[in-house]
Amino acid sequence: MTIRRADPPPRNVVGGLWVLASAGCFVVSMSLVKFLGNDLPAPMQAFVRQAFGLVILLPWILHNPLGAFRTTRPGLFLSRGLATSASMVISYYSYQELPLAEANALSFTRTLWVVPLAMVMLGERVPRARLLATVVGFGGVLLILNPGAHQAIPFRPAAAGLVSAMLLAFSLTGIKVLARTHGQLPLMAWAAVLGTLFTLPTAVLSWRMPDAHDSVLLGVMSLAGISSQYCYTRGLAVAEATVIAPIDYSRIAFSVAIGFVVFREVPPLATWAGVAVIVGTTLFITWHAGRSRTPAPA
Repeated sequence: MTIRRADPPPRNVVGGLWVLASAGCFVVSMSLVKFLGNDLPAPMQAFVRQAFGLVILLPWILHNPLGAFRTTRPGLFLSRGLATSASMVISYYSYQELPLAEANALSFTRTLWVVPLAMVMLGERVPRARLLATVVGFGGVLLILNPGAHQAIPFRPAAAGLVSAMLLAFSLTGIKVLARTHGQLPLMAWAAVLGTLFTLPTAVLSWRMPDAHDSVLLGVMSLAGISSQYCYTRGLAVAEATVIAPIDYSRIAFSVAIGFVVFREVPPLATWAGVAVIVGTTLFITWHAGRSRTPAPA
């Protein structure tokens, strides 16, 4: 009797599972950022997260130090590292101050910010439909902010979430430029070293010595954040971006569940409406970009 070997799962399914794991790790990491926020300030948590990543990457850097930092674009690496570090610190502050669902929804505006940044930094011509979707998407932000309501979310952390998403979009656009001439190791090495250096000053100014319990939670937070990045990168390498992009929005479901169970948060109807608008427009932008992309030559 011959036993047939089962066919491997389709690449998009495997990539989708990686992205789903990434979403779960991301929400766990940000939930711990919020949970620790009462005792440990955002700059300190951001520094620990960056330093933790540098320690993990250090063996690869030491194996090829010249290759890790060889570049002809140091200025772009520096500006991207500064933007990424500032984005992380500001993002941690917004997650500490906002309900998880609202903070996650505002983080997804990075896709909306990429459109104008690509026009300015890369000189890309953006179709009118994509520009219109971007404007509508920022209308969803107004629904989440709900400025006319008595229980509108605080302006400062909400603004911080938007600025963080814009800085992250700048960082992602910078990756597109640098990836044309650099491999993965320089991109990761520069980001890890600069991220640690740029977050150190603010961490020193706000440093609070964590106890044993908080130290363990900081380690779990950092590991979950790094795992989220790794899983998302694996998902992009395996599957098509337009297929796995909707799966990343499972972060909303995870954040609502953890927000309710751990922090007793129940998003209002306006938040759901704003999330629907942001998710819908960013999915349209992703689909439209994939549909209009010219096929690569054989």
